[in-house]
Amino acid sequence: MTREHTRVISIGDRVIGGGNPILIQSMTNTRTEDVEATAAQIHKLEKAGCEIIRCTVPTLDAAQAIREIKKQISIPLVADIHFDYKMAIAAIENGADKIRINPGNIGGKDKLAAVVAAAREREIPIRVGVNSGSLEKELVEKYHGVTAEGIVESALDKVHMIEEMGYGNMVISIKSSDVLMCVKAHEVLAKKTDYPLHVGITESGTIISGNIKSSIGLALILHQGIGDTIRVSLTGDPVEEIKSAKLILRTLGLRKGGIEVVSCPTCGRTKIDLIGLANQVENMVAEFPLDIKVAVMGCAVNGPGEAKEADIGIAGGIGEGLLIKKGEIIKKVPEDQLLGVLREELEHWNQ
Repeated sequence: MTREHTRVISIGDRVIGGGNPILIQSMTNTRTEDVEATAAQIHKLEKAGCEIIRCTVPTLDAAQAIREIKKQISIPLVADIHFDYKMAIAAIENGADKIRINPGNIGGKDKLAAVVAAAREREIPIRVGVNSGSLEKELVEKYHGVTAEGIVESALDKVHMIEEMGYGNMVISIKSSDVLMCVKAHEVLAKKTDYPLHVGITESGTIISGNIKSSIGLALILHQGIGDTIRVSLTGDPVEEIKSAKLILRTLGLRKGGIEVVSCPTCGRTKIDLIGLANQVENMVAEFPLDIKVAVMGCAVNGPGEAKEADIGIAGGIGEGLLIKKGEIIKKVPEDQLLGVLREELEHWNQ
């Protein structure tokens, strides 16, 4: 199913599926047991634009910490469970808005039934997660290796297990670090189910490789109308995941709002620290709820012309720079005042 036709599922006070906006997820990398550190990281992620947060729950202390963390945050919290069904039940009892499990490794049908009963009692969704790396041996043999079809069959087998227990409040997540296999798996799965899909490229890597693999994979999937929530998995600060996810959605025309920063690639004419300036601008504009384009150009030769499609821009020279609006030079200022002049313009943009 395309996202317009998937089931509508509530996660805390947020809604996904049925054509609702695609929501951005991330995952904390703090110890969940450390309430203060985890809540602090979630606050940073919220500020960056994270809309659903996932926390690992490997211990009973972590499950109990969810109750305290929830008091300090304002976005839904998903408890990530591996193997121990008791952790899933404890997370539910402590207020998790959704749980993520692989029903195949939770300890058997009786234990899965106990988790499903707890979820049903509190009407919280279960995210059925299957990764290519944990594909069952019999499916690897059936499909002669790890394949998109095998991943889909594994996921739907788990979904059917829960459906047989009379519960249909689910989200499906299938992931692979093989980008094209992941894309194909989503194409196959979308034709076979109407459950909302959480989309991501697992173990995608560091900032550079992770962004490239996630951008390609997510774009190919999302552009087909598949996917209801996304995560860009990166090795590093999870705030970077949110920045990338927002840009991917905006580039695909799936989200509006937020300032888009464009900058030139630098050349021999560049006489200022354009790389540093562009990064400063990108960080600064994140706090402004404007739907405009800002250009950061390295020289006054081509700057005004290259920036004409932007709403506003700055271009550097030798110790000085230009403020540009729609390709027209507005004023010339010392280089060290460029950032401040741009900020002042943005602060008074709609006045």
